[in-house]
Amino acid sequence: MISDMEIMDRGINCLLEKLGVIETERFIAVINKERFDYTKWQRGRFDDVGSNEFNEAAVAYSKKRPFVKKS
Repeated sequence: MISDMEIMDRGINCLLEKLGVIETERFIAVINKERFDYTKWQRGRFDDVGSNEFNEAAVAYSKKRPFVKKS
């Protein structure tokens, strides 16, 4: 299992790569400012997605980005 610091580092790096510095800062500010419920947020994104569609998307994602365990 990776440490909390490593997961935070990886998360920030992903945000920076995809959003850039300014948008990453905005994202963090919104998360910190709002009473944020991750589960509700994800439900809003995935409630209308069927289990087969979700599974197919997950399989396609894992094929594009295979998990490589760092030692």
